[in-house]
Amino acid sequence: MSEGAARGDSEPLFFEPGASWTWLLFGPFSAAVMVFIGYWTGEGFRPLIPLVFLVLVTGFLAIQVKAARIHTVVELTPETLREGTERLPVEQIVALCPEPEDKRGGPLQKWQEGRTLGELSEIPKGRTAVGLKLTQDLYVQAWARNPAGLRAALTELIESRA
Repeated sequence: MSEGAARGDSEPLFFEPGASWTWLLFGPFSAAVMVFIGYWTGEGFRPLIPLVFLVLVTGFLAIQVKAARIHTVVELTPETLREGTERLPVEQIVALCPEPEDKRGGPLQKWQEGRTLGELSEIPKGRTAVGLKLTQDLYVQAWARNPAGLRAALTELIESRA
């Protein structure tokens, strides 16, 4: 369940969590590998270093996952489009911009020069931009790991308003 749905907002039409907590399993996995290597090389059971490694790896990954879940989440409800820490009211979205014909080089379309949503300086790694035309002839770049899914949900939402 998304954070917005947990607060009582509308159920999301599209949702990407940003990162998965399963990354934290690398901490225990790395510690187990270290213990196994200790046994395999005949060193016996020495828990201090694997325990320190478990805490450090899990701790750093927890910080990274939490940051990703805050800054790279995408949630579309009938009322708002949430990109990271920024919420854009859906009524401000006038239209979706067409996908760029030439994704490498060539002149940029107007929406590709617009600011990136989510208080980020650029599109997050692993995400693809989706151009939006807003009221007052403004253009912005939304983004998602599944841009086709976001585009389909936005298209349906915009068409239902018309």
